[in-house]
Amino acid sequence: MAETTVGSQAFAPRSGGRAKFLVGGLLIIAAIVYLVVTSLSSTAQYFYTVDEIQAKGASLVGKNLRASGAVLGDTITYDAKTLTITFDVVHVSNDAADVEAAGGLAAALHNAASDPNATRMTVVYVGPKPDLLQNEAQAIVTGKLGEDGVFYADELLLKCPTRYEEAVPAQAEG
Repeated sequence: MAETTVGSQAFAPRSGGRAKFLVGGLLIIAAIVYLVVTSLSSTAQYFYTVDEIQAKGASLVGKNLRASGAVLGDTITYDAKTLTITFDVVHVSNDAADVEAAGGLAAALHNAASDPNATRMTVVYVGPKPDLLQNEAQAIVTGKLGEDGVFYADELLLKCPTRYEEAVPAQAEG
């Protein structure tokens, strides 16, 4: 083995230098992959219908969820002091073929809200009351299912297809 002398010190080339860099690099890559996987799994949100949430029940408690349903207008309550909105949503199919067979989204929402036997879920949301929160609107909520079976929403999105269908001809006439 050849030695290199620099000043008064002798240095011998190391045969394990590349292996150490390779092992170190693999450890860094493994750590990055682990961090990415754990952060994605903790923030993942799954989209469920009201029927699916009711069927899975306790297994979904405390998990990040996204759900959709038709708002029942007569269940809407709003506390202006605490900005707490409580309302029930009923099951609406998330299958596009079912929605089209019902006559479109407006008809599917109407049918769901009119069905007294439809599966219901109570939603609690804290925030300003949206103008579109009304009977037969489609509510898309993001949040967590509580142990009490109530969906505690962090985010509330509303679609009201009948409002837009009626508004378009009026705007076009003006």
